[in-house]
Amino acid sequence: MILITGSTGYIGQHLVRRLIAQGERPRCLVRDPQKAAHLFAGDQIEVVQGDTTQPATLAEAVKGVETIVHTGFMTADRKESPGNHYEATNVVGTANLVKAAEAAGVRRIIEISGLGTKPDKPGSYMQGRYLAEKVLKESKLDWTIIQPSVLFGKNAPFIKGLTDLIQSSPIVPLIGGGKVMFQPISVDDVVSVILWVLAKPERSSQQTFTIGGPDYYSFTQIIDALMHAMHKTRLKAPAPRPLVGVGAAVMEAVLPKPPLTKAALTLFAFDNTTDLNSVEREFGFAPQSFQHFLEKQGL
Repeated sequence: MILITGSTGYIGQHLVRRLIAQGERPRCLVRDPQKAAHLFAGDQIEVVQGDTTQPATLAEAVKGVETIVHTGFMTADRKESPGNHYEATNVVGTANLVKAAEAAGVRRIIEISGLGTKPDKPGSYMQGRYLAEKVLKESKLDWTIIQPSVLFGKNAPFIKGLTDLIQSSPIVPLIGGGKVMFQPISVDDVVSVILWVLAKPERSSQQTFTIGGPDYYSFTQIIDALMHAMHKTRLKAPAPRPLVGVGAAVMEAVLPKPPLTKAALTLFAFDNTTDLNSVEREFGFAPQSFQHFLEKQGL
């Protein structure tokens, strides 16, 4: 039995559909069963209503489970709101899940983190993601952590935030001068990596895998590629992170779904890259190209 947290989220939806296509019937931990019913046919999955921030809801969810794929994180593209906080979901929620898993005899957890996750100042988004990994590493469980670079695919949050910014603003800020490097990876390829890890526990236990696509792109190059795909022309202006942070705070204050959040700016504090052959070396397949995706499928 496989339990998926965050099954209605971006990676979670793609993972659940691939598991269904393989003949699996995964158990899905969801806050809102109606949302899950809208996404998946009722007999394709087993729905358990619960929330990692509510420990009392987890005992039933993890009962009889061998492996948990933990994708149920509040990602940096979403702003905090009443009942939705990075610390509560990412750190406390992971700790609750690990504790429930240990008590129920779950064998392992596969956690989907992010490339470049590292210690940061207390209370920050990045520190929370680091602590979520630390909780799992210090548990009694077998664990695997997968750290992808930014995702692309239809409605991928990072890309959608940038396209919304291009759509709504006459001037696109080149955060940090536009020089920060990324290694966009397809959500389908991330799911393929998860499925490989699920199938090969003996080769992935107690390991962290950093993964990215086949090419490096500066932030400026990503913006240029998106504008070309959108058939848009915009002025681009270098913008220091502190100044963009002020703009992000304003957008968070007035927009329910801002195209840029303060938490997302943590992605611009370092190059979001790993080895170009990271996927092919570890998992035996060549990941998709971001540029080819845009040319063939568009946005």
